[in-house]
Amino acid sequence: MNVKVVGAGLAGSEAAWQLANRGIAVSLYEMKPKKMSPAHHSPDFAELVCSNSLRGDRLENAVGLLKEELRRCGSLILQCAEDTRVEAGGCLAVDRGGFSRLVTEKIRSHPNITVVSEEVTEVPEGPVIIATGPLTSDALSESIRKYFGETGYLHFFDAAAPLVTAESVDMDLAWWQSRYDRGTPDYINCALDKEQYEAFVRELTTAEEAEIHGFEDKNVFEGCMPVEVMARRGFETLRYGPLKPVGLTDPKTGREPYAVVQLRQDNAAGSVYNLVGFQTHLKFGEQKRVFSMIPALRNAEFVRYGVMHRNTFLQSPKLLDRFYADRRDPMVAFAGQMTGVEGYVESTASGYLAAVAMAAKMQGREPPDFPAVTAIGALGRYISDGSVENFQPMNINFSIIQPLEQRIRKKAEKNLAIARRSLETVDALVARGI
Repeated sequence: MNVKVVGAGLAGSEAAWQLANRGIAVSLYEMKPKKMSPAHHSPDFAELVCSNSLRGDRLENAVGLLKEELRRCGSLILQCAEDTRVEAGGCLAVDRGGFSRLVTEKIRSHPNITVVSEEVTEVPEGPVIIATGPLTSDALSESIRKYFGETGYLHFFDAAAPLVTAESVDMDLAWWQSRYDRGTPDYINCALDKEQYEAFVRELTTAEEAEIHGFEDKNVFEGCMPVEVMARRGFETLRYGPLKPVGLTDPKTGREPYAVVQLRQDNAAGSVYNLVGFQTHLKFGEQKRVFSMIPALRNAEFVRYGVMHRNTFLQSPKLLDRFYADRRDPMVAFAGQMTGVEGYVESTASGYLAAVAMAAKMQGREPPDFPAVTAIGALGRYISDGSVENFQPMNINFSIIQPLEQRIRKKAEKNLAIARRSLETVDALVARGI
């Protein structure tokens, strides 16, 4: 039986390769070069439209671990990245043109892959993997919306607040409380006095914003105002908005603080918290600089920065399982950024797992069990975790990987221990034949 893969970006190219290497015929549909999205300029596959690298390559870094897992699993994208690597310190950076050309050559020369140069405008019958990215065409977006139904399928842009790890919040300066002590004390409260608030607002109103690119939605702010825009509307605006102190009491003073930033739990494990009301369009470096001025967040570890840009993605926890397949029909799967994974490497990982699971199902086998101790498995569980509130795209980070049983105080040592455990698990999966 033939599997259709729609989209030849990183996720689609990886998916096609993994299926083909397992003896399955693949029809890879790619609308380029007949039709180009505003973000793409080359007819080649797996085009990297951003100038940044494939990010860190050390195992103390979660994306470094994810890359090493993919290498050991025989990833096409990682193989081509290594073959076109350029010097970039501790990062995996590539010659972008050479990388895309190499991926294209390997895909086109594989005997089990047929490239079909046309746009897909309707969700095909399975078996299929749809990997058309954050700029999925309007026609296919509408078809996917109808396929899943009206309720909460598509988001057309991110409007996400930053996320920090719970363990990096200074609880000597913060406390647990819900406003007016209603219900359980579910929020972490981070107080600012008047002087700290004045300094914070001053820096927030002058911080540098990210550019709005031509293919992004310039009306993105209409439904959700960035915190920096709110601050420019008046010095006191934030104190009547997301930094409202009313109904809260600082246990250290016994009084209502001048201003309060609240953090809300973002995952079932309670390891990640979001800054309530802090949707922002600031550059990532500026977010780190300005938000770290909040005293309890002075050493905060940001696992995702706030974003506000065009990005079509699925409400995956309602729709997909941990193998990126439709919960109603396991032979229809999705991959890439449209599933809620953020980044090139994460997109590759989703395409890999969707493909190996699809291959197993077609061959009458159980899909390979990448557990939550692995980065590949943790990503699949994140996008399918119904307990995640306000689902937003996520980069891989150690906070979504199953924690160690033993406590290791030093962060680098803890991360290396998590990485060693993960790679042992992946090696065992590979040895059994994924």
